[in-house]
Amino acid sequence: MNPNSLRTLGIPPNAWKVDAKTADITRQPIDPQIVTLETETKTLRVDLAKAAMLVIDMQNDFCHPDGWLAHIGVDVTPARSPIDPLKKLLPELRSRAIPIIWINWGNRPDLLNIGAACRHVYNPAGDGVGLGDPLPKNGAPVLMAGSWAAAVVDELEQKLEDICVDKYRMSGFWDTPLDSILRNLGRTTLLFGGVNADQCVMATLQDANFLNYDCILVKDCTATTSPEYCWQATLYNVKQCFGFLSDSQAILEAIS
Repeated sequence: MNPNSLRTLGIPPNAWKVDAKTADITRQPIDPQIVTLETETKTLRVDLAKAAMLVIDMQNDFCHPDGWLAHIGVDVTPARSPIDPLKKLLPELRSRAIPIIWINWGNRPDLLNIGAACRHVYNPAGDGVGLGDPLPKNGAPVLMAGSWAAAVVDELEQKLEDICVDKYRMSGFWDTPLDSILRNLGRTTLLFGGVNADQCVMATLQDANFLNYDCILVKDCTATTSPEYCWQATLYNVKQCFGFLSDSQAILEAIS
C-alpha cells in the first residue's frame, strides 16, 4: 500500500483513506491542544481540539424588539445581554479552530413535524400570533426557517466556516443532525451560550449530557427572560447534575 496514493473520504477526524484496492480506516488523530479552564466547581483540563461552541437561539424572534417574544409583551433586554460577550469570545474561539455551531429554532413552512402541544406553547388561545404566523410589525413568519424571525441578530456575525443547525423543539438534539455533526468533527466538549437559559439552552445541555458530551455553560454568554429563580435553578442544576459553569473571561484567559 502506498499511503501517498490514498484519498481522504469523509471529514477528519472521522475520515478514511482509500483507493481502488485499499481502505485505511484507522482515522488519523488530531493533535491535542490542552488548556486549563477554571470553573465554579473544579479546575478543568480541556482539549480545544475536541471542543465546540453551541450558540442557541440568539435570533430575532427571541432577542429583537420587533420579534415574537417582544410582540407578546416580553422584555427582551435580558436576552440581548449575551451579545457583547459573544462578540468578544467567538472570534477568539475561531482563531483556535473551535467550531461555532448556531442552533436556531427554524420550523418547516408547513409545520408538519410540529404537534398541537408544541404549537399550544406559542399560541395558547389559538387566536394569537403563533408558529408560522406573520409578525404584525414586519410580516416575518414566527420561527420559520429562512425568515427574518429565525435569523441570528445582526449584532452577531456568522462566518462561512460556522455551522448552522435548525431545531424544532427546545432541545437542539431532538430530530436534528447536531449529534451526527459533532461526532463527525470529533467534538466531545461543548461550550453553551444563548437563550433562554432555563428552556432551550438547558434542554440542549441536558440532552448533550445524556449523550455523554462534556458540558460547560458560559454564564455571561447565556441569559433568560424568565424570572430570576429560573436562572438560579438552571445554574444549580447544571453545576449539580449536568456539567460545569464558567464565563467568557475564564475561557479567554485559558486559550490565550
